[in-house]
Amino acid sequence: MKTILLTGGSSGIGLATAQLLMNKGYCVYSASRRGGGEAQKSGNSGEIIPIKMDVNDESMVISAVQKIVSENGELYAVISNAGNGIAGSVEDTNSDEAKYQLETNFFGSVKVIRACLPIFRKQGFGKIIAVGSVASVIPVPFQAFYSSAKSALLLMMEALAMEMKPFGIQCCTILPGDTKTNFTSARKYTSSSQYNDSAYTERMKIALGKMENDEINGMSAEKIARAIVKQIEKKKMKSRVVPGLQYKIICFFNSILPNNLRLKLINLTYS
Repeated sequence: MKTILLTGGSSGIGLATAQLLMNKGYCVYSASRRGGGEAQKSGNSGEIIPIKMDVNDESMVISAVQKIVSENGELYAVISNAGNGIAGSVEDTNSDEAKYQLETNFFGSVKVIRACLPIFRKQGFGKIIAVGSVASVIPVPFQAFYSSAKSALLLMMEALAMEMKPFGIQCCTILPGDTKTNFTSARKYTSSSQYNDSAYTERMKIALGKMENDEINGMSAEKIARAIVKQIEKKKMKSRVVPGLQYKIICFFNSILPNNLRLKLINLTYS
């Protein structure tokens, strides 16, 4: 049975992915900060094994990876999905809040992936999937640090793909658009953005209102999970995957439009 480490597996895209992989016969170590939930098994010997892991704690990450390999002998793939969101203008985001946003979404992924690389190199194979966002290629106002973190993750993954090619290790970044999960309700706001005297409060409320409406009416977590599992099962993964025709079209035009026009259209979308 092929073994997969999945972070952020307790809800949303992570939970949907874990369940789909289990039903296809994979052994999924579903990592979350609380490590809750019961182990599950499917009729075809697939299973989900909850494991406690804070992606921001490097020693915990290394211990979890070592535990998985010691119990299974190898690791087929890692799916880095854990993430969070914080909203507010750049001016209203202090240094600690900016670091909070990058810590899990970028550095947390780096810690998890880096812990798996020696295992993959020794094996001579391995698949690395990171769940990014369309926001990595389309800057989102009032979520500048979320966009920045996901953009850094995307470029890191593509550089890593070149470094890992001689070792038979593949890398893929999934770029979901608006998706209906509890990410919307869990989004935090910077402290200064809550003050009525902020120069950005009204514009931020309008922009976030549109974003949240799009998320609530967005793609299902299961659709993103199917895109992830499709790459897991492919002999050769794509380097980037954008689920959903609508977002494929948006990303295409984003790549060909003049930059000033591109930014104007994005700004109008959230105004």
